[in-house]
Amino acid sequence: MTSDTPAPDPETPACEALAEALAARTVVLDGGMSNQLESAGHDLGDDLWSARLLAERPEAITEAHLAYFEAGADVAITSSYQATFEGFAKRGIGREEAARLLGLSVELAREAARQAHAKSATRPLWVAASVGPYGAMLADGSEYRGRYGLSVDELERFHRPRLEVLAAAGPDVLALETVPDADEARALLRAVRGLGVPAWLSYTVAGDRTRAGQPLEEAFALAADADEVIAVGVNCCAPEDADAAVEAAARVTGKPVVVYPNSGEVWDAEARAWTGRSSFASEQVEGWREAGARLIGGCCRVGPEAIASIAGTLNPVR
Repeated sequence: MTSDTPAPDPETPACEALAEALAARTVVLDGGMSNQLESAGHDLGDDLWSARLLAERPEAITEAHLAYFEAGADVAITSSYQATFEGFAKRGIGREEAARLLGLSVELAREAARQAHAKSATRPLWVAASVGPYGAMLADGSEYRGRYGLSVDELERFHRPRLEVLAAAGPDVLALETVPDADEARALLRAVRGLGVPAWLSYTVAGDRTRAGQPLEEAFALAADADEVIAVGVNCCAPEDADAAVEAAARVTGKPVVVYPNSGEVWDAEARAWTGRSSFASEQVEGWREAGARLIGGCCRVGPEAIASIAGTLNPVR
């Protein structure tokens, strides 16, 4: 960690490093932040999505994190996925306030962990600072396409400032998530160097390729020698696409695999609505674990009930 990174909260149980935990067992991730907030009655019909509530209803974000911890999640992924300096600027929020809100996303997840420990949880709980792709800031579904027309250098310059702010807030890990394009993965892997916080890298995929069309084995290989990366895998994809991806990530990188697919429903960016049926089944997680997955949870439309089922499947003694 950097010298500016806050020390762990002394009032919570001592936490082992997440990388150490992954070497010993399977760790349960949380589910979708947006669907949990929407189920609580919050309107997310905004370009900032759940990040809007960082400024307007931060306590709602803490409550959503707590619901997942109480369901059995070991890791809370922060509400910073769509939080960027550029996105906040469109709403008239300056860089200083935007930096405060980014840091707040980590603080709110920590607060949820403190509340979970105060209630009954005795297991270690971790916070992953979400870093969404460039396309998330555009709020037009570009994260499911990639190929933004930007160079790797330009993407690195976009990502590095908020990565620095999030790292300084003291998360346990940076979640470089829903990455649709191997070029953006290159930029992110360069941007996390020297921050002093480990990261995981997870692509959003279709079949055996990234959303931008690159073979997954080539995309995963980018992270194989990255010391900062403690896990590689996929998220925000159909559950049926996760099986082969988990096997490929483990084979190509030799690192623990992270997997947290959507429910199986499909996002219609034009209509800004989910369509289709859920095909997510907690029974799938056993196969993922056997193939090398060590961080397992859910993404969009996967709520606390599903996470509780995953936790029960992976850790029946708990």
